[in-house]
Amino acid sequence: MSSSNSSRFAATPEPPYYIVSFASIRTAGDNGYGAMGKRMEELALAQDGCLGLESARGADGFGITNSFWRDEESILAWKNVVSHLAAQKLGRERWYEEYKVRVGRIERAYDFQASKGEALAKHVD
Repeated sequence: MSSSNSSRFAATPEPPYYIVSFASIRTAGDNGYGAMGKRMEELALAQDGCLGLESARGADGFGITNSFWRDEESILAWKNVVSHLAAQKLGRERWYEEYKVRVGRIERAYDFQASKGEALAKHVD
């Protein structure tokens, strides 16, 4: 995999760690979404316990942002950051038709790089 693709992936540690998966369907128009999204990404990455983010959005408005966290306390602290609370409110009012948040603990992780031709497993038993 080229370095430009690799930089799209969060550099997570060996498991266990936590994931917050935010899947959403956007409303039409930007309505300030782009600027707020950039600000929330910067703010999340600055939070103690945030390990990284991965995000993608299709032309149809469906998107997923996965954020990775050291522990549940870090997730709860992020959820209650005042600027994040304001963005959540605006999201419900302006930017999202629907969204789902899922929180989980990563027990096992592995990856593949075509240049290496093999999966690299990171297991926690």
